[in-house]
Amino acid sequence: MRRLAAVTFPPNCVHCGELVEPEDPPAGFRHLCLPCQAAVAWVRPPHCSGCGHPFYGIVEGERACPRCTGLNPAYEEARTASLFSGPVRSLVIGLKYHHGLHLLADCAAIFRGAPHLLEHVRGARLVPVPLHTRKRRERGYNQSALLAAELARAAGSETTVDPLLIRHLDTPTQTAFDREHRLANLQNAFALAPGAPLGSGVRYVLVDDVFTTGSTVNACARVLRGAGVARVDVVTLAHG
Repeated sequence: MRRLAAVTFPPNCVHCGELVEPEDPPAGFRHLCLPCQAAVAWVRPPHCSGCGHPFYGIVEGERACPRCTGLNPAYEEARTASLFSGPVRSLVIGLKYHHGLHLLADCAAIFRGAPHLLEHVRGARLVPVPLHTRKRRERGYNQSALLAAELARAAGSETTVDPLLIRHLDTPTQTAFDREHRLANLQNAFALAPGAPLGSGVRYVLVDDVFTTGSTVNACARVLRGAGVARVDVVTLAHG
């Protein structure tokens, strides 16, 4: 039925606006045309363990990542599937700000195209970064929770989603802030959800849409570590 609908009413590419032909989605993309699929900036190893951004060229020994300077992560490792540019940026903005729930299929395709990321989360408990109730009510959903569900399905092997955190402070948007102001903005913004079940010996992975400065996922990681979680990792769809 989906193929028939695509022939009758072919969708437009969310990035360039061109028609997505029925034969275009071999990798599971439904709203990116073939040229835009080819323009996805995949992240492959080697990459920074602090933020997931790729290292380019030959890597020998330790390499400092300028994007992580001053972050002091409370989590162990971060990985990302792609860079927040071009078609991936269009997907995230469409999902996040334009009620583009239909774009989740393409986000899932990006997760499936990042084997190093799927390996990283397989069998773990995925913890979506929460939204404040006001923003959740306005948007109608938490995009991080939806992405976590898609990631769990892609990873399989008893990977589950546990909404363990709440955002009890309605802070201003982080978009225009640098890292220093983001950290101040997020101070005490997150807390453990009442009655949240924490298991011993369980690996938890925070899931968010975009890793920008790392301030948001780091604030969430501190809450989990403060509750006694031994290991917290981070996964994002994109790195910006």
